[in-house]
Amino acid sequence: MLDKNTKIYVAGHHGLVGSAIWNNLKSRGYNNLVGKSHSELDLLDPIAVKQFFDEEQPEAVVLAAAHVGGIMANLQYRADFIYQNLQIQQNVIGESWKHGVKKLLFLGSTCIYPREAPQPMPEDCLLTSPLEYTNEPYAIAKIAGLKMCESFNLQYGTNYIAVMPTNLYGPNDNFHLENSHVLPAMIRKIYLAKCLYENDWEAVRKDIGLRPVSVMRDGQKFVVNALSDENDIIDVLAHYGITKEAVTLWGTGSPMREFLWSEEMADASVHVLLNVDFKDTYTDVRNADNINEIRNCHINVGTGKEISIREVAEKIMAEIGFKGELRWDRSKPDGTLKKLTDVSKLHRLGWHHKIEIEEGIHRLYQWYLQGICINHKQS
Repeated sequence: MLDKNTKIYVAGHHGLVGSAIWNNLKSRGYNNLVGKSHSELDLLDPIAVKQFFDEEQPEAVVLAAAHVGGIMANLQYRADFIYQNLQIQQNVIGESWKHGVKKLLFLGSTCIYPREAPQPMPEDCLLTSPLEYTNEPYAIAKIAGLKMCESFNLQYGTNYIAVMPTNLYGPNDNFHLENSHVLPAMIRKIYLAKCLYENDWEAVRKDIGLRPVSVMRDGQKFVVNALSDENDIIDVLAHYGITKEAVTLWGTGSPMREFLWSEEMADASVHVLLNVDFKDTYTDVRNADNINEIRNCHINVGTGKEISIREVAEKIMAEIGFKGELRWDRSKPDGTLKKLTDVSKLHRLGWHHKIEIEEGIHRLYQWYLQGICINHKQS
């Protein structure tokens, strides 16, 4: 157990999960926290990361910083996803070891598991068959990260724990129409469609004033914001499947997904950081050569419940009150068809979720609306 004065570095403390972990630690009385924005510390720069650890000497580290995105981003920027994540992990985990960090929590993703993994996916199905193609580079980087933790523990006796969260959503989510994950993207698309349906141009302009929208035209980026021509806004939103008549989403809507509220992921993460040691994450297995194999020490974090993308979209439609159609572009990829985590290890270690999907959608939509109103008043 880390005492309340432990100096904890939270890498990625402005992000979806990092900010929630920061707040969770604060609520538990851990106030000796260190966080740096990207402009203050570039985690891709090994010299800057070394200098940070030299100066701050953190006793514990939460590695929540990562380069993330949805299907479209994963397909288009494959090199960025593997290079940047490997570099961040190499720098932060490496310097943690060099500086004697006594506890490290590494955050990965359940996309580490094979495309045809058994359902629900237990930790020990890792590396048993091919990955889903669309996010393979990101998945390989995260597998490397959890194996770094595992390997440092085995060779050097460190206490680094890796947690693999399912699909997350919550406060401080990314609502970029191209690079966000599926649930926040659907909330924004359906909200904008509702505004167009109701001819509420003030609301449309507030939204894109806060988060301008861009498309590529003839090799050039074309951006619309609050001051753009109405027809240009309509044209760009239509590129993302947003019209006053309908919202068009990728794929068939049939894939099953598991969603976890980000503040609950934070609570699970802090529970593991404070209460779980490496020795608690595995059981000894002797192979045919009498070698003690220790692997798959990571911990799945999720709800253990699944819902189809179509059902989630319909729940969001009902929450927002959009009266238009919900359409599906079957020419676009669905991604992995089923991705449910086996959370029995997490339950055994003492943590269970509480927030169900309906409550989470309501909370996130209210947070989104509040952000638009606050930023509009400030401007």
